[in-house]
Amino acid sequence: MSESFSFWNMACQQLDRVAKRMNLDPNVHAKMRHCQRALVVSVPIRMDDGRVQVFEGYRVQHNSERGPTKGGVRYHPNVTLDEVKALAMLMTWKCAVIGLPYGGAKGGIVCDPSAMSLGEIERMTRRYTSEISIIIGPAKDIPAPDVNTNPQTMAWMMDTYSMTVGYSVPGVVTGKPIEIGGSQGRGDATGRGVATVLIAAAERLGLHPAQSTVAIQGLGNVGGAVAKFLHGKGFKIIGVTDVGGGIFNPRGLDVPALLNYARTNPHRQIKGFGGGEYVEGHDAANARLLALPVDILAPCALENQITADNAAAIKAKIIVEGANGPTSPEADEILAQQGVVVVPDILANAGGVTVSYFEWVQDLQSNFWDEEDVNRSLDRLMMRSFHDVYDVAAREKCDLRLAAQILAVNRVARAAALRGIYP
Repeated sequence: MSESFSFWNMACQQLDRVAKRMNLDPNVHAKMRHCQRALVVSVPIRMDDGRVQVFEGYRVQHNSERGPTKGGVRYHPNVTLDEVKALAMLMTWKCAVIGLPYGGAKGGIVCDPSAMSLGEIERMTRRYTSEISIIIGPAKDIPAPDVNTNPQTMAWMMDTYSMTVGYSVPGVVTGKPIEIGGSQGRGDATGRGVATVLIAAAERLGLHPAQSTVAIQGLGNVGGAVAKFLHGKGFKIIGVTDVGGGIFNPRGLDVPALLNYARTNPHRQIKGFGGGEYVEGHDAANARLLALPVDILAPCALENQITADNAAAIKAKIIVEGANGPTSPEADEILAQQGVVVVPDILANAGGVTVSYFEWVQDLQSNFWDEEDVNRSLDRLMMRSFHDVYDVAAREKCDLRLAAQILAVNRVARAAALRGIYP
């Protein structure tokens, strides 16, 4: 990532664009351009070797006009307050475009979990939860898994918060194990949602699964699920990448075998899989993947992957953003000139937060759904939201990103107008 890149500035630029297009009330616009609350915390823990190491953690709440805030927690060496603020803003739009009664939040810790033991990660998680407990809660802010966090992380967070208040509070986080209040279908929810809107977009553009090729950047929880669902629908996956490199086969990859290999080999990577040509190195593999002559490209890794430097090389007809913020505003302009249809992140990857909402509702009611009910409700909401956005794009004669933002910002703005400003 370029040192000059600011994810927060990019998010604000996107908001400014939609505000100008909507002729948004400048007072509402000004309010949306700021995060409601940003907490920076010190996270000291005792490492396995006896020394004390202090990590920096963040929890940002962007907007609560439509309800309690919602968003994941990521553990990564490159986590910054700038990034977390931007992701919190994107979560506000994501919840609004799907119609969920949430605002946006995000959290993170600057750390390298791959260099830490399980015990160190647990102690760090519990201390972080204790530090942010003053601003989270089932009616205030509900964390969830994100990069390098998982159901076990959420279990520790839920337990720590519960011990703090003196009783069990399963609804304080989502993405938990099923045994302590998690929801069926949560693990694959984001990837399933990406695949659902990808299929809807392909249908709108007259692409048929059996004749369509796909490239997927990132084969983690999201990208892996996307590959699994699309393969099951007949799409041909010809290229994928992970943190170590990429594998390519113009005749199509054996997706079930590839996913099983990545899941079971010691390094949890695709290197060594014999079903295609392997390209060593993250940068080299991604450069090749983005330039593949495919019908559909699904970036499911980190932000700022498609930029002004590489957008012109993209040959895909459709980009479906499984990651948050993978496309820069400058790249958007280039892609539009090339006629590439971009299904934006706030719509495409909203499956995770949608099933998180289902989990939260189940926890509050102590009434849990079957996986079929979860998946059916998820598919319905994702399809409805895609067509809502598509209809706005047709009415406003704009791209899908602007249409999704118009829909989302308008919903938040209406809530803000109704609530007014306190005091």
